[in-house]
Amino acid sequence: MWLFILSVGQHLFLPLNQSIGMEFAKDGKTGKRLGQLNGINNIFMILGSFVIFIGFKFFNFNFKIAYSLAALCFIISGLFLFFMTPDSPMPVREKFKIKKEYSLYYWLCILFGTRKQIFMTFAPWVLVTVFHQKTQTIATLLTIGGIAGIFLKPLLGKAIDKFGEKVILAAEAFILIFVCLAYGFAKNIFTEHIALIITFVCYVIDQLLMSVSMARATYLRKIVKNKDEVHQTLTMGVSIDHIFSISIALISGFIWYKFGYQFVFLIGGVIALINLFSALQIKTKYS
Repeated sequence: MWLFILSVGQHLFLPLNQSIGMEFAKDGKTGKRLGQLNGINNIFMILGSFVIFIGFKFFNFNFKIAYSLAALCFIISGLFLFFMTPDSPMPVREKFKIKKEYSLYYWLCILFGTRKQIFMTFAPWVLVTVFHQKTQTIATLLTIGGIAGIFLKPLLGKAIDKFGEKVILAAEAFILIFVCLAYGFAKNIFTEHIALIITFVCYVIDQLLMSVSMARATYLRKIVKNKDEVHQTLTMGVSIDHIFSISIALISGFIWYKFGYQFVFLIGGVIALINLFSALQIKTKYS
């Protein structure tokens, strides 16, 4: 029950987080601001992990203490959000209304949701079951990705502002094609040691590519007709993303069982290829 409540809260905050970040940005600097906020988020994720590591190793922490600290952080965050004052109130618009003019944005959300779920669900499982890696290996890779993200995310935000969403999203999709194929077939081509290193690198790269979701948010902000539609459409995008991501997880699990994990990541590569051609369709009044 508590995990369900936590998940609901996190998913409510997903579109709100980007919406607030874009509100704090100056015109033409939206990507930069989202990159800065995501970089700060990475810093404190690593700091939180470090506190837990030190606490459990040297200060006899238990789960009651750990979750009490987490609850305190949520309370403080809630207070900060509560005392925020918007520039001007905006009326609530229709809920869960799909608009034709945002169809490309919805389609990009579908592609992101499916490819994201493939890696979130099956990439660690490959490391554990195929390469027989332990928990600390996964934790190390997540830490490496987190530290790299501190520096990469602000740079990525600036790149979105400078080169535009089309270039960034197309580049993400192009890189992801090779990441998926390498992750799925490295063991069939190389020795196990080299394949493991390639898989490690691909795992970290995919972590970093997740940050490109900022470009979808800034693209939406450029194409909305009314400013107050941003949060509504972001929420719709998250909902669509999750519908398809859950579906692809079930289908991919069956494919792994019947044909092997390689075909799961082959599907990921195909999705990335479709994403590449879809990203190239992006047009905004700024580009």
